[in-house]
Amino acid sequence: MSEPALNEPALNEPTLNGPLPPTPGQTVGPFFGYALPYARGNELVEPGTPGAVRLHGTVRDGAGNPVPDALIEIWQADAAGDVVGRSGSILRDGTFTGWGRAETDREGGYWFRTVAPGSTEPGRARFFAVTVFARGLQDRLFTRAYLPDDPGSLGTDPLLTSLGAERRATLVTAREPDGSLRFDIRLQSDSKGEETVFLTYDRSTQPTRSTQPTRPARSARPGRDGAGA
Repeated sequence: MSEPALNEPALNEPTLNGPLPPTPGQTVGPFFGYALPYARGNELVEPGTPGAVRLHGTVRDGAGNPVPDALIEIWQADAAGDVVGRSGSILRDGTFTGWGRAETDREGGYWFRTVAPGSTEPGRARFFAVTVFARGLQDRLFTRAYLPDDPGSLGTDPLLTSLGAERRATLVTAREPDGSLRFDIRLQSDSKGEETVFLTYDRSTQPTRSTQPTRPARSARPGRDGAGA
């Protein structure tokens, strides 16, 4: 005689402890140093590569505190403006893949060694596509880090021209005296600066500023602009 099938209780069926509760929501972080970070993930080019530049900054929450366990990813065109379309993004054998990942340190700092992206179209502003993963977020955040050296192109970029001056400034890197590019990321507004503009993407349109508020990071205050999937 065969044994009867064992059936799991349905969600609304009573159990010894009552109805099964819904699975609690999860946030993106914090992250652990296993699998996600990998050796030289933030080094898109070798030391001494002609035109190499250091892109760096600090990630802060809504209270202005550094976020020590965030992950930052960038995706970019090469110096000629060509977008790499091959597989093997994590290769670090001298092949430029256009993609990198960096974890923040205890002070919320991150850095990449890469090249300045070229224009993908004549007259188009140059930028790094940036993705942020951090504690307290329901989903990753998307933004852009524009190069500051093209005032003409910046002045005609559809995204930048849709923003006010203060909001626009959160998307433009700062050229440091040593030639590096600084791009600080603020998950929400605080007394020292505006929240970074985050984007939502529609496959049929250009990226736009999100109107959904971000979920607070630890010690964060409610923000105005938000993130999208």
